[in-house]
Order: sequence, then structure tokens, then C-alpha cells
Amino acid sequence: MSKLTQSVLGTHAGYGLTVLRIFVGIIFAAHGSQKLFGWFGGGGLAGTAQWMESIGLAPGTLMALLSGGTEFFGGLALIIGLLARPAALGLSFTLLVAIFTVHISHGLFMANNGYEFALALLGGTLAVLIEGAGKASLDGAIARR
Repeated sequence: MSKLTQSVLGTHAGYGLTVLRIFVGIIFAAHGSQKLFGWFGGGGLAGTAQWMESIGLAPGTLMALLSGGTEFFGGLALIIGLLARPAALGLSFTLLVAIFTVHISHGLFMANNGYEFALALLGGTLAVLIEGAGKASLDGAIARR
């Protein structure tokens, strides 16, 4: 296996990171489905695009597609543990944008729409980015071949 493939898919992490990866993935897949499809009470693509425009992220439709797609498909990637590091990188970037464009001015706590939850998710995505997908993952199975 090439060094690049091993660095993307390989993991020495155990089952704890697998649990973290799956739960964080579920949150992102659900959140992305709100943006893209309007599931779980979300605004769908049109509503998300309008909101993105209103906070200065233009063009709104493109920003909604990029953020919603990254969250939905990145979340699915984390859930199954396939290409988890690239997914975690995209999700980390999305979280940084959310923190600095939406939440930072409200302080830390969620009760004030602060960045507390996004920061916790960022910790989870960075852990996957650094350690890999964990033992129970498709990445790990491919890397062991």
C-alpha cells in the first residue's frame, strides 16, 4: 500500500474513537439533511441559501450546497468510517466557518447561540483527522489489506 493511502486510511486508534466518530457523524448527517433536504425541521436548500445570503455568505445557494453537502456526506463517511480523515478535514473547515461567522460574537454558551456545541464537534472532527477512523471502520479494514 502506498504511503499516501496508508496516511489517509491507516489508524492506530481503538474502539473509543470509533464511538466518537459514529456519534459525531450522526449529528453531521442529520444537520446536513436539514440544509439540503429540509428534513428534521430544516429549511432545505432554498431556506438555507436565503439564510446564508442574509449573514453575508454569498452566493447563498452555493454556500448552502457546500456546507450541507459537506455535513451530510461527511457525516455519512464518518458513520461508516470510509475516507474519515478527508471527511473530518472538510467538516473541521465547515465548523471553523460557522464558529467565526455565526457564533463567536455570542460568546461560548449555546443558550446565547454561542460556539460551545460547534467547538465540541470541532474537537471530535480533529480527533478523527489526527487519529484516523478507529478499529471498526472501512478505512482500517482497507489499510490492513
